[in-house]
Amino acid sequence: MLRHLLPSEDPRVLVDAGDDAAVYRLDGGRALVVTLDFFTPIVDDPCDFGRIAAANALSDVYAMGGRPLFALNLLSFPRKLLPEGIAEEIIRGGAEKAREAGIPVVGGHSIDDAEPKYGMVAVGEVDPGRMLSIDRARPGDDLVLTKPLGSGIVATAVKAGACPDDVLAGAVRTMARLNRAAAEAALAAGARAATDVTGYGLTGHLGNMVRASGLSASIDAGRVPLLPGVRALAEAGHVPGGTRRNQEDSAESVSYEGDIDETTRTLLADAQTSGGLLIACPADRTAALLGELDARGEPGHVVGAVLDGPAGRIMVSQVRSES
Repeated sequence: MLRHLLPSEDPRVLVDAGDDAAVYRLDGGRALVVTLDFFTPIVDDPCDFGRIAAANALSDVYAMGGRPLFALNLLSFPRKLLPEGIAEEIIRGGAEKAREAGIPVVGGHSIDDAEPKYGMVAVGEVDPGRMLSIDRARPGDDLVLTKPLGSGIVATAVKAGACPDDVLAGAVRTMARLNRAAAEAALAAGARAATDVTGYGLTGHLGNMVRASGLSASIDAGRVPLLPGVRALAEAGHVPGGTRRNQEDSAESVSYEGDIDETTRTLLADAQTSGGLLIACPADRTAALLGELDARGEPGHVVGAVLDGPAGRIMVSQVRSES
């Protein structure tokens, strides 16, 4: 939609609304990466909410292979609740995550709003010659995912008061983890294409990648990592509306081979918050990528492959036993 509403004819615009972030060339070897993201609370702890929201906003810079430079806060909050100190905790969480990323938060904007929302504008820098983008996947590339799925399911269970404490703690740790190490590993291994898995789920973001690249893809559902305890929550019906919409949107582009159960189909489309990077890596460099990830303490899972075929089509293979 935005590509039609906001067309750009400026040759310095290297990437516009179709990718994870906008990229604007400054000179031959430097370009700005600019993005913003904000959302309503998905966990009860305000500091954790701030940390997750900041990691999520910075993720789009990392998904382009960029290095964050600074950030601005975006806050909507009920004025009547300001004396309770909740807003300060949200901002503190965001500041802690920005400090971990090595960048300053240099300002922002706030409004009075009945429903809290928080996020960031993130500005970074990238070398256009080494930039990661969704349109650079090639046939035969392996697909490597760096974070487990299920955060949307967890957030919905939290709202229902049905999420076990240990499951929530694990999800918070995952969502608050920066994608910096994953981006560094992708660049070091020579990957060309990547996206972060957020609101459109794994199948939605992979669909965007292979559609932009004019290709198709396969997913081995048995290799896709899941957050501990999330399958049981999904089976109990704690599925967000965004995940259901993702399934509806991808109904004509995603096909299933064999007996893929409904819970697995749901999890592959689960609307993530601050998910991992999905990296399309030449098969002869996959071992190097996994090694680079491991050296940085970052998990990596080969979950599928890029194929020749109708643009945007995804085949999900028979589920194997999960580890």
